Amino acid sequence: MNETSWTLQRIARGTGIIFIGAVISMLFGFLSVAVIARFFSKAEYGVFSLALTILSVALVIATIGFPNSLPREVAFYREKEPSRIGSLILTALAIVSLTSLTVTAFLVSGSVYVARVFNEERLIYALKVMALALPFSALTGTFVAISQGFGRVREKVYFQNLLYPLLWFSLVEIGVVVKVEFYYVFVAYVIAHVITFFALVTDFFRLGLFKLGSIDLRFGKELVKFSIPLMFTGIAGFVMTWTDTLMLGYYKTSEVVGLYNSAAPLAKLLPIFLNSAGFIYPPLATALYAQGKVEELKRVYQVLTKWIFLATLPLFAMMILFPEATIGFFFGAKYLEASEALQILALGFMFHVLLGLNGWSLVVIKESNFVMYSTLISAIVNVILNILLIPVYGIEGVAVATAISYFTTNVLNSLRLYQKVKVQPFSKNYTKVVVSSLVMFGFVWILHLKVLNIWYAVLVLIVFLAFYFLLVLLSRSVDKEDVELLMAVERIIGIDLGVVRRALERFV
Repeated sequence: MNETSWTLQRIARGTGIIFIGAVISMLFGFLSVAVIARFFSKAEYGVFSLALTILSVALVIATIGFPNSLPREVAFYREKEPSRIGSLILTALAIVSLTSLTVTAFLVSGSVYVARVFNEERLIYALKVMALALPFSALTGTFVAISQGFGRVREKVYFQNLLYPLLWFSLVEIGVVVKVEFYYVFVAYVIAHVITFFALVTDFFRLGLFKLGSIDLRFGKELVKFSIPLMFTGIAGFVMTWTDTLMLGYYKTSEVVGLYNSAAPLAKLLPIFLNSAGFIYPPLATALYAQGKVEELKRVYQVLTKWIFLATLPLFAMMILFPEATIGFFFGAKYLEASEALQILALGFMFHVLLGLNGWSLVVIKESNFVMYSTLISAIVNVILNILLIPVYGIEGVAVATAISYFTTNVLNSLRLYQKVKVQPFSKNYTKVVVSSLVMFGFVWILHLKVLNIWYAVLVLIVFLAFYFLLVLLSRSVDKEDVELLMAVERIIGIDLGVVRRALERFV
């Protein structure tokens, strides 16, 4: 097996595990929020949401981009200078400890001023308590980033995706059962983070993944220099995430905001496979880049992007072809007005999927500054378009602004990636896959199907996908790596897929 196939198979296995963990985490996260929203008042739920949002921004600042830079740096030094890994890790942990404690102190001491800005006195206590979780959350994320650099997914799934959400949900549920006061929620939040951190650290040192070296100030300076742009990228990304809702609330009513927020969460599900692959991809891609194997990196990028596109296609088809049925099933008939906004948003997020992991690839080749610039440009474009479009077009306008901002950042990142290392996603077979999808979408679009029932939509979708994949086979869009992946899956699950494998081999 060549290195490209080996790398792709490792990414595929890791992506599957991360995807399952992400789904479980999202489920428990949703249940926890639902319990808080139901058991406590709207105002109390609003205080918790506001405090959580402030802490999310504080966490990005406290970790100064290390969750995005460390996977690349650890993987790079494992290839080039493995003897220095211990110093790199201890230096990173020391820096995050210092920055997170500093940010925590600012939050606690400045909670009164923050509460005045939002005219909410209860925010003082909320921030003072919840801020105590920040150092533990920041260090947990740093340890997970370190394990990511070793090409591991276990720590991410076991501790961030499973243990923390389960602890948080259990503690919230216990509070509801014994009928505690609202402020217990903040204490429970801290306890969940503290237990998760100590469980992770205990497991880390039990496994003996690495030996700590000494703190190296030169290492720290280089790491911070590389990571700071990624911190600003995270802040700009956070702005892009929340700008649409905040500006829609400014120009329109809360009812319109609620309408839009039936479409936005659904569309944001589209990159779930892309984001799952994005966890395991950086360290493996860095290893190829550090060895000078750019052609192998290009091939991995192209085949991986094709797999992610195919995996995402059913979700995208449901949203773009049957938006009414999709929104009606999850939110009810009163939200059907958001159907067009869902289609627009789906196009924006699917374009992100279409071009692949361009941002992570730029981090791999140490172009973090450019990632920061492209994200900042897109955030500015987003704000300007919101100002121009929301007063006239409402939720459709904000959806267009969001879609164009994602289009902008992905075009910029992809052009830069091609300029630097000639890596781009459109292999011959991937191009045929994309063209085949356009043909099938065009055919269904011409039929003008108005489907409001989700089960009828699923039935039509199954027929659509069957014809689509037949078209993919007939156009000979199958790569040899696809067959090798199927063989790996066959070995893992212990089920004979020989018939399917032989069928695919005929179309390679």
